[in-house]
Amino acid sequence: MIRRAVDGAVWTLTIDRPEKANSLTRAMLGALLEHLEAAEGRARAVILTGAGGVFSAGADLDEARAGLATDPAWEALSARIAALPCLTIAALNGTLAGGAFGMALACDIRLAVPGARFFYPVMKLGYLPQPSDPARLAALVGPGRARVLLMGGAKIAAEEALAWGLVDRLCPAEDLPAAARALTEDALTAPEGHVGRIKAMIPRIWSQG
Repeated sequence: MIRRAVDGAVWTLTIDRPEKANSLTRAMLGALLEHLEAAEGRARAVILTGAGGVFSAGADLDEARAGLATDPAWEALSARIAALPCLTIAALNGTLAGGAFGMALACDIRLAVPGARFFYPVMKLGYLPQPSDPARLAALVGPGRARVLLMGGAKIAAEEALAWGLVDRLCPAEDLPAAARALTEDALTAPEGHVGRIKAMIPRIWSQG
């Protein structure tokens, strides 16, 4: 399920299926998209996080076999995140894998806990990544490291992800919610539309992917 918590103009969307490593079903993708659409014009900041010790393992295995792994819903979700005029933060409470990468890559800021791991096994599974993900990934870590993840099947630890630029800061798990919330403070007090104007000034090479 997807939980939504609204604290003023900060919306926190939590993937809450820890017994299945927060793997995502088609219904959950739809719920996330609905929450994000509702946030436009109402939220100054959106924080994406997960329950338990994993952010998301990607697609639910049963639904992946039935076609979810290549469903356009993943691309629609990451496109919606990227298009939001508010600040978006991925508070990665644990491992990020597979299709869930798209959500994190589309966010403005990525925080992670030290124990998180990152992998995107499209080569092994025989799937193509989401259309926008390779360009977004390469914009963050460079083309060579993007190939290491997408083509070499590498699993990297949080410290390496930080060094590569895949995540922006590491935070202990107990501090992660507060750290994400602290990064929204300036957006909350900025003039109307100011967040979107600053976002538009920051180069987004991956937006063309």
